[in-house]
Amino acid sequence: MLVLVVDSSTPAVTAALVDVSADGVVSRAHRCTVDARAHGELLAPQVDAVLADADARPRDLTAIVAGLGPGPFTGLRVGLVTAATMGQVLGIPTYGVCSLDAIGYPAASGEPVLAASDARRKELYWAVYDGAGQRIVGPEVSTPAVAAVRARELGATIAVGDGAHRYAETLDLPVRVEPRYPDATVLALLAAERIRAGAPGERLTPLYLRRPDAVAATGRKPVLP
Repeated sequence: MLVLVVDSSTPAVTAALVDVSADGVVSRAHRCTVDARAHGELLAPQVDAVLADADARPRDLTAIVAGLGPGPFTGLRVGLVTAATMGQVLGIPTYGVCSLDAIGYPAASGEPVLAASDARRKELYWAVYDGAGQRIVGPEVSTPAVAAVRARELGATIAVGDGAHRYAETLDLPVRVEPRYPDATVLALLAAERIRAGAPGERLTPLYLRRPDAVAATGRKPVLP
């Protein structure tokens, strides 16, 4: 089964094609560009590129997997709107996966691990995973200091993700180089059971965790003094 994977929850704008079979998940094509200000400009061309790389067409797709975040409002919407629109047009199911899971799960090494991405405003989106890579707390948004305290309480021995690199001193944990951003193949792996079972498609509900910066005006301001 040929599956499209998209994620725009972090500065890494990602599109990939994977084969999902009874034997596992295999990457067919992958594009990733790190640019926190160009999600809208980058994702659609990357989807076209991975299809071309795999000599495939949209109608060859069986399903679409999307990273649900958490992530900043504008960037995260790009991936989810792209996935939902393509799923509706093609008549194929869409499945969502917490984007932090695609950072924390592959970093599991027998002991709890903190996965963190940059939430801006000097905060982190974070979650803690047990030694088998199962999420035990989160996702949450907080200052790095609060995340550090909670991670220590849960026995985390390492940190991973772009947010961990940015606030390594505050977190005071060894930081692994990779994965820094959500791994597309892992996103597909975490949705593979649903894909193989032909489970009904899911509504892609974003994990914003906080309100967007821009809000609608609640009243009219006078134009004259």
